[in-house]
Amino acid sequence: AGLVDTGQGRCYDTRGETPCPRPGEAFFGQDAQYDGITPSCRDNGNGTVSDNATGLMWTKGVDARKVNPEEAETQAKQLRTGGHSDWRVPTIKELYTLIDFRGYTGFEPGQAGMMSLPANAVPFIDTACFDFRYGDSRQGERFIDAQWLSSTHYVSTTMDNNLTLFGVNFADGRIKGYGYRRPGMRGDHKRFFVRFVRGPRYGENHFVDHGDGTVSDQSSGLMWAKSDSGRGMTWGEALKYAEESTLGGYNDWRLPNAKELQYIVDYSSSPDTGNSPAIDPVFETTAITNEAGVRDFPFFWTSTTHRDGPRPGTHAVYVAFGRAIGQMHGRTMDVHGAGAQRSDPKEGTPRIGHGPQGDAQRIYNFVRPVRGGAVAAPARRAERPLPPTRILPAESISSSAPAAAPQGLSLPGGAPPRSGAPAGFQRPGFVSRLDRDGDGRVSRQEFDGPPERFDFHDANKDGYLSEDEAPHLGPPGARMPQGGQGL
Repeated sequence: AGLVDTGQGRCYDTRGETPCPRPGEAFFGQDAQYDGITPSCRDNGNGTVSDNATGLMWTKGVDARKVNPEEAETQAKQLRTGGHSDWRVPTIKELYTLIDFRGYTGFEPGQAGMMSLPANAVPFIDTACFDFRYGDSRQGERFIDAQWLSSTHYVSTTMDNNLTLFGVNFADGRIKGYGYRRPGMRGDHKRFFVRFVRGPRYGENHFVDHGDGTVSDQSSGLMWAKSDSGRGMTWGEALKYAEESTLGGYNDWRLPNAKELQYIVDYSSSPDTGNSPAIDPVFETTAITNEAGVRDFPFFWTSTTHRDGPRPGTHAVYVAFGRAIGQMHGRTMDVHGAGAQRSDPKEGTPRIGHGPQGDAQRIYNFVRPVRGGAVAAPARRAERPLPPTRILPAESISSSAPAAAPQGLSLPGGAPPRSGAPAGFQRPGFVSRLDRDGDGRVSRQEFDGPPERFDFHDANKDGYLSEDEAPHLGPPGARMPQGGQGL
């Protein structure tokens, strides 16, 4: 029993990466300090990938052409990859098993409209197992338009009464509800990437109330607090609250990681359809008044840090068990649905209006402690090395075709590809932007990307990055060189 781990093996405070704290110190008990089941996959050499931990089998490839939900269901029925005919569009819980929180959204100073792919971006999926694509800027997409389709529909609606389904964005590490069609509207639906799955059904909870304030899920081996914290708190306070809990006479409670908390979402419930949170009624959940002045239910912290933007490590993952509130067109509304997974700053001042959907950033989120499962005692584990980053080019390959030689880029394993890059594709001012001590080069401490990318770009292995070793990326709005995608 137990859920597949998030992959995160580095520790963070409110400003960025930090040495892992010891028991009793601030920020102790975060994701990296608990060992779960290590993700493990096997490429079967026939266009399929087996997940050794969940027993699910997946299609390895991904078509460049996105599909709408109806097209995806038709494709699943017709698919014969690996000689199998029982493929299906995954549920949101099945799809979320693939998320890898070693990912980093990336950041490029002066990036306009998020069209250009940052050189330090890392997908939130293991590209040693699966092919991956970012959004295609040549089609007017942002690089983060890498939304993967699930078969899980929101039981309510989002935005302006849009019919909505959930998907995982493996470019920015979030579950979002996507309005794919307005009721009564004719015409094309929103389009997504799709990865098909087969095998045993996954994600069906079996809860047992022990009558002592605890609830066990027999499907995962986890024990949960029946009631939540009753109040919101910062991420650091949430870690401490969970670590210090002695509920039911147990002293090994902790803050759940992102995959553990998402696993107990009940996607058949919502505040709009049942005046209830998106969780089984065996649990007690505190009601709140949301930013629109409406009765709602909280966001809940996880122990997982979300690496996003110019200061990776300042945000932590939360799961919305009530409406995922945002502000658009002067209205405050449910923009992503109960069951969405997003992230908040670990400290600061609550506000609404952040980002394209005007997200509410509450900062003070609730806590539901967890214990048990296939999780080792607190330890400092080393983060698994990132695999070679393989990003497919824009031309289409069939997800139903047998696996072939990679058509995209295979990194690391050598210096970044530079031959054939258009003039001006070296990141301008890389050293001057990051060189805080004025020695004309960028040290590991000065580098603002994921640590593993420093080693990749350090071609001469001298422990510093020169302007010549700067990550390559086109100027904002420029097209990526074919096949390179800027990585």
